[in-house]
Amino acid sequence: MKMTGAQILLDGLVKEGVDTVFGILGGAVLPLYDTLPQFPQIHHVLVRHEQCAAHAAEGYARAAGKVGVCFATSGPGATNLVTGIANAYLDSSPMVAITGQVARRFIGKDAFQEVDITGITLPITKHNYLVRDASALAKTVKEAFYIARTGRPGPVLIDIPKDVFTEEVEFHAPGKVELTNKLTVKGHPAQIQKAAAMINEAHKPLIIAGRGVIISEAFAELKEFAEKGQIPVVTTLLGLGCFPESHVLSYRWLGMHGMGYANLAVNNADVIIAIGMRFDDRATSEVNTFAPNARIIHIDIDPAEIGKNVAVDVPIVGDVKAVLAPLNKLINPRQHGEWLQQLDTWRREHPSTDIRESSSVLPQYVIHQIFEATKGDAIICTGVGQHQMWTAQHYLYNSPNSLISSGGLGTMGFGLPASIGAKMGRPEAKVWCIDGDGSFQMTLHELATIVQEKLAIKIAILNNGFLGLPRQWQELLYQKRLVASPLYGPDYVKIADAYGIGGARVTRKEEVIPAIDKAIVCDGPFLIDFVIEPEENVYPFVPPGASLEEFLEIPQMELPKKEEALWQRQSTR
Repeated sequence: MKMTGAQILLDGLVKEGVDTVFGILGGAVLPLYDTLPQFPQIHHVLVRHEQCAAHAAEGYARAAGKVGVCFATSGPGATNLVTGIANAYLDSSPMVAITGQVARRFIGKDAFQEVDITGITLPITKHNYLVRDASALAKTVKEAFYIARTGRPGPVLIDIPKDVFTEEVEFHAPGKVELTNKLTVKGHPAQIQKAAAMINEAHKPLIIAGRGVIISEAFAELKEFAEKGQIPVVTTLLGLGCFPESHVLSYRWLGMHGMGYANLAVNNADVIIAIGMRFDDRATSEVNTFAPNARIIHIDIDPAEIGKNVAVDVPIVGDVKAVLAPLNKLINPRQHGEWLQQLDTWRREHPSTDIRESSSVLPQYVIHQIFEATKGDAIICTGVGQHQMWTAQHYLYNSPNSLISSGGLGTMGFGLPASIGAKMGRPEAKVWCIDGDGSFQMTLHELATIVQEKLAIKIAILNNGFLGLPRQWQELLYQKRLVASPLYGPDYVKIADAYGIGGARVTRKEEVIPAIDKAIVCDGPFLIDFVIEPEENVYPFVPPGASLEEFLEIPQMELPKKEEALWQRQSTR
């Protein structure tokens, strides 16, 4: 049977279970789009910018647990995907990005809208392809999806010249994918035994759980592990939801804006079991002072992450679920009452999420009321900035993938397109996009996509008239020199109305709850512009260069002399 390249590609997507793709058409992919109607199983979502196609594909992947797919044309279409691809790479999200390329005879000749997208994306993809022969497409598609979802997930790019889409070849179904690199799934038995012995001897053990637990779907295994050994659990930002935050052994999350008591737990533990996390700098702060009293066990499927940032005593390479199952059989039932009492004392002394009394609209209060109104039963998508930190702190996450946010790349503008993908992937779920005014302005054009797809997404903008985190750093680290951080913003309610979306502006505290209730009862999308205290800061805050336990808690706290000197050095570099 003969098929065109476009038919082979779309047939491959259908066979991989793809039902939704996000993209924008252009000259190099017109043959692909012309073929789309032949495959009604695939719903195409027309976004307004290719970066948002990639973010939406990632939101879809993380909410639905499937590989997200995005399309873009050659040249600027392909380069506009780059930020979204990099975001998926750093946050280990499975994605296949398909780009058009100029016809084969024009490659390397600086043709109109030609760019070497495989070269550009080489450092930010698990693998990428330039397909020069339509007969190779079926095998390529199958390999791409296998690579994207297997092991540590990530993005794969397939670049296809325009004339390959139209080339007609004999179709042959691809065989089983066989790659030369062998994936280590089961941890080494001797290492697992070493880890168990170390855990059984520990007096102050602590689990640090990351996104790898969510990817591996090791929720039951982690819960059994923590409860059997009575081991307290803290998570990374992207690990939120992998362990219920309402659980008695949960001490929320660690890091620069994590809970003060979680940071104290890390720096006083004698054994740390790091599970599916990569010790990034926002979690560890100054690595030389990280967990100074602890021996460290590190479980991760990616061997490149073990020992990269923090030296470990017992490395275990393998899938989290496959490692925890035998480990749980080897650890002894334990009681660590004295250690837990100490953590509870720190939690009382450093509450971290207390909301001060104020007559103004505090962002922390807004997030808390959204949690109360949804009872935690929602998918929360955020952009990047202060609003992201407040959302992580003041919403309680008890289920996996209930927070979809940009971690490693820190991409402003991620929230709105990610919420589109999340709602497309989980149409039955309540989806809230909580954004800052700076982050929202970067991708607000996707309001059109929300209306076009009839998505009942609720949008909460924490509007302080600043690029909030840079302003906070300027206040604390740069002697309050507010350069380029004050931010003009439009009337967001009018913009929502222009797109046909209901909206409300909140300027007083007593308006917060009624506005949230109004959004919830609205059948369609709804936007709330919360005009918050303009110079509210995010606390706790671990200054750059400080150890995790050297966190600032209250705005009135004086800067420690050690950190003040260090900040002065950094600000003059």
